[in-house]
Amino acid sequence: MRRHGKRLLDAATRMAQAGFGHAHARLQGRSTAQQAALIFLWSLLALIIAGAIFVVSLIPFTPGISTLKQARIAQPTVVLAADGRVLASFEQGLQERVKLSQISPNVINALIATEDRRFYDHHGVDFTRVGGAMLASLHGDTQGGSTITQQLARNMFPEEIGRSRSLTRKVKELITAIKIENTYSKTEILEMYLNTVPFLYNTFGIEMAARTYFNKPAAQLDVLEAATLVGMLKGTNYYNPVTNPDRSIERRNVVLAQMLKVGVFNEARYRQLVKRPLRVRFTRQAEHKNTQENHFTAYVRKWLISWADENDYNLQQDALVVHTTLDYDLQQAAMRAVEREADALQAVADVEWGEASPPGASSVGAYTGMRDEVAPFAYFWRSHADLLDQFVRESGAYRRAVDGGESDDAAFKRLKADHDFMSRLKASKTRLEAGFVAEDPNTGEIKAWVGSRDFQRDQYDHVAQAARQPGSTFKPIVYAAALERGITPDHPYLDAVRDIKAADGSIWRPTDMSGTTGRELTLRDGLVYSKNTITAQVMQDVGLSPIVKLAQSMGVRQSKLAQVPSLALGTSPVTLLEMVNSYSTIAAQGEYRTPVFIKSITDHDGKVLAEFGKDAPQRALSQASAVTLIDMMRGVVNRGTGTAVRYRFGITADVAGKTGTTQNNADGWFILMHPNLVAGAWVGFNDTRVAMRSAYWGQGGHNAVLLVGDFFKNVLDSGKLDQDALFPGGHKAAPVQRAQEPEPEQDMEESGDLQREGAPVPQPPQAPMPPEEDEEQPAPVPQPQPVRPLPPLPQAPPQQQQPTTGNPLF
Repeated sequence: MRRHGKRLLDAATRMAQAGFGHAHARLQGRSTAQQAALIFLWSLLALIIAGAIFVVSLIPFTPGISTLKQARIAQPTVVLAADGRVLASFEQGLQERVKLSQISPNVINALIATEDRRFYDHHGVDFTRVGGAMLASLHGDTQGGSTITQQLARNMFPEEIGRSRSLTRKVKELITAIKIENTYSKTEILEMYLNTVPFLYNTFGIEMAARTYFNKPAAQLDVLEAATLVGMLKGTNYYNPVTNPDRSIERRNVVLAQMLKVGVFNEARYRQLVKRPLRVRFTRQAEHKNTQENHFTAYVRKWLISWADENDYNLQQDALVVHTTLDYDLQQAAMRAVEREADALQAVADVEWGEASPPGASSVGAYTGMRDEVAPFAYFWRSHADLLDQFVRESGAYRRAVDGGESDDAAFKRLKADHDFMSRLKASKTRLEAGFVAEDPNTGEIKAWVGSRDFQRDQYDHVAQAARQPGSTFKPIVYAAALERGITPDHPYLDAVRDIKAADGSIWRPTDMSGTTGRELTLRDGLVYSKNTITAQVMQDVGLSPIVKLAQSMGVRQSKLAQVPSLALGTSPVTLLEMVNSYSTIAAQGEYRTPVFIKSITDHDGKVLAEFGKDAPQRALSQASAVTLIDMMRGVVNRGTGTAVRYRFGITADVAGKTGTTQNNADGWFILMHPNLVAGAWVGFNDTRVAMRSAYWGQGGHNAVLLVGDFFKNVLDSGKLDQDALFPGGHKAAPVQRAQEPEPEQDMEESGDLQREGAPVPQPPQAPMPPEEDEEQPAPVPQPQPVRPLPPLPQAPPQQQQPTTGNPLF
């Protein structure tokens, strides 16, 4: 086809050369006026001929009739890991094809009146409208002249026609539109158009748009709803009724005015309609299940949908290639660690809550061996009957029954008597969940991401979606603020309960479950042993505002931090991704990098369409403070609350980290830093009213540490991570004999509470609950100091503790 076009152009050139010589002879001897007239006529004729040749030369580059008659073969977007292995592909968007008879006449009337009022009179191209648009453009009023058929041509063949605004693209579009008109009837053209046009949120076609924006089929759309959806076609993002309701109403009324012009209704009806509010019932449609998809690819998909909408790409047809930062091997190691260790912790919870007197063992093996001998959580449900009733009344099934007209008592009794419903409810509430994410601190690239134990079972993402109280994993930010203020690691603080006066005059009294020594401890040891009493005093010395500002600079950039005294002890909910990103700032010696999960997007030919992760790092923490903080956090894994890294997993690499636990054992956290990788895990139940029973297994130093330790041991032993990499001033630890049945170490985590006196102050927000299984999920980022040993504290055996509902843990 390309050779044919070249021959046409060569022939035109030879004809032009011959014609020029002939024209020159004809002009000899004529008057100036005659010469001017002939030159004008010949130029016009030459322009027409050139235009015709140009159009003819493009015909071979447009889709043929056979191509038009065949269904377009989708070329889906492919998502790749960093090494090129396929992670997922977007085979199909949210689309359901319907006949034109199944679409409300209001939609067809609105579409034709607004987009192409002479649709039934032209043959693919409305030359009258094209001429009007050209004249308007000359006067500075740019207008579109595309017919519905031309728009369909663009939607069906974006690669063949092109995306750039150019004369070539427009001519290809005209040619293809005429071919479409010669191939299909007007009814078929309208049907194809309305079934393929994109409407954001990965939805295509009027049927899925009607369900998404108005929760009804396309056949039931009224005139206002039809005008709203047709109005979006001018710019789906700009006129999105969900995010831009004012623009959407304005555009809807323009569509209504066009319908008035063509006589769809009279002036009185029009005046009534334009006064009515926008009544959107947005309902995100369920995505097609993909057994290969996980939380990372789901996160990428949601981001890509917005990116594609903004940049005019179709994820199902445009053969995009998305190059992510995910390391395939690290991802597999993370998935295995979460599956193995979370299952073991589930056994602990099942057994401890299965009987009135739990075993109180410190080995997960003891619990897995007893799992089949007890009824999981049997004692919990016996001792929490009121809570179970509350769960029933909070369920989606109960709310739907009441909304449907059933009385409260009748709905409650019916559901309580439904054995299958109650079994599912209990299973969902007592399923232990986990989140895990790993980031390269030197680049900000995400290397592993596990949002739950099983994506197919729980699609609520505990990495980027779930905001939970971080407990003591927030404390390094407080101590970083102290270092920035000039407080040294050896600065002494008295380990004693002190009253802290809040802004409203109330008194807060932080305590530690392990009690107080009454001795002076250093700033360093306050962090190593996770002392609430010390951290609260540090917060007083530094102030809340500097702590909040530093937390935001280091990586807590989405969650809102409450400026209350207990913030220093981790009561303000944040996401796991934010916390790991903040620790990556520490590991990068104070340089903040935005988390990067996509490196680049290319087309199927390898042409780069977009690149990411090129931003320069931002200084959030001085290098000296960051190096000192890393050294302080080494102490956490060498002699503090995170020693399981050494004695359970035998890790000798230069690592530093921090544990975290929240009140009633609702949340367990552990984040570990290596010079080349930072990884963190959260462990808990989706509903914070269910928690690990014992104080021992409820601590991050005994639950979340297992996931992170398992992962790091695997990747260090396999050579994926350098065993010999060092932080500034660091060295490898001496080998520690791995304990098969380790004795419980000192219980120093912060399961204590802050006592209040005086006027009540607002409580830090409770962790948000994920939606019920049958509900829609919302729509998805430093110089080392010498270590001084702390005098030994009294040893305490694992304590059994029943969770109670109440204030968040500090």
